[in-house]
Amino acid sequence: MMVPTLDRSAALCEGCVWRSYRNSAYFSLVSPSATGPGKATAIRILIADDHPVVCEGLVTILGLQDDLEVVGQARDGEEACRLYEQLRPDILILDLRMPKKDGLQVVTELMAQRPRPRIIVLTNSPKAEDLRRALSAGAKGYLLKGAEPPEVWETVREVHAGKSSLPREIAAQLAESMAQPELSQRELQVLKQMALGKSNKEIGQVLYISEHTVKNHVTAILEKLNAVGRTEAVALAAQRGLVNIG
Repeated sequence: MMVPTLDRSAALCEGCVWRSYRNSAYFSLVSPSATGPGKATAIRILIADDHPVVCEGLVTILGLQDDLEVVGQARDGEEACRLYEQLRPDILILDLRMPKKDGLQVVTELMAQRPRPRIIVLTNSPKAEDLRRALSAGAKGYLLKGAEPPEVWETVREVHAGKSSLPREIAAQLAESMAQPELSQRELQVLKQMALGKSNKEIGQVLYISEHTVKNHVTAILEKLNAVGRTEAVALAAQRGLVNIG
């Protein structure tokens, strides 16, 4: 079997690196089907990520295994849903941060399909709330951008087999997140306005609720996040992925 050589620059995405493996030992690792007679039916994979260099890196890594086949690539959430309908892949590898429709919206929409899709969430940084929401919506696997090729291969195969697949450190974060009180939808709306620096009065005007009601929600938010003030609450919320800052 000819062993391909990858001669490309590292795949970069918002500070994360998917390494290039020139003449690497990874290129001698093949799936069981590659060494036996004939070729097993490949696992068909759709990749959805708006960074072309990340898609290119994933296509290269997955292409090293005879039992894994990339059948399509989507550049935004709407295209991901459309291509899923057209291609009916076995696995969808989905970036959480996507234009037009974010990853969570895509997961939620596709989970109405029968049979349910097998989705692996792809992210640049593991935030506990993102993880909890993605898994609650129905995702079965979680990959960090920059994961080593064997981890990518193993995750795809485990999820295809109907199992859940989480890196150990991600599983620990999930356990910690599940132990924390969950904010209500209204509290999340108030929190997002707090992150924009709005006062209680301004938040009430935006959400069409009284200033007193806003104050009660802020008190509940501080208690649930175990924060001593608004600034700390917003910082903790950003760490958990509840709000985006900047």
